[in-house]
Amino acid sequence: MKKNLLLLILFPVILGCGNSGKENPEPARTGEYRGEFVYTPEAAVLRGNSFIYGVFLNDLASELATQVEAVKEDDSDIVSVTVEGEVTRQPPGSEGWDEIITITKIINVSDSPSKADIQLKEK
Repeated sequence: MKKNLLLLILFPVILGCGNSGKENPEPARTGEYRGEFVYTPEAAVLRGNSFIYGVFLNDLASELATQVEAVKEDDSDIVSVTVEGEVTRQPPGSEGWDEIITITKIINVSDSPSKADIQLKEK
């Protein structure tokens, strides 16, 4: 039930975020980013206090997903991470998030899941 709820929330957000139509690509922004990492085999997202980036699915993203999965106590748990990465704009005509982060280094994975903003209970 919780897994389905997460997918129902994540799927429309991924599909609904189209390209802004900019023709001139912006230079990449490299830095350290802290946020909550959500991963499915089809897509991954890094959500911070002031950003949401799609995650380029490379080997480091897969490794991060494995580390996060080891911390999760439940399928719906969200885990905070700190990574170094390069943020670029999505190429024109591409689907998904406007900005994509390519993880270049995993700095930290929280030892426990984040506290849920909303707690769902089954009857």
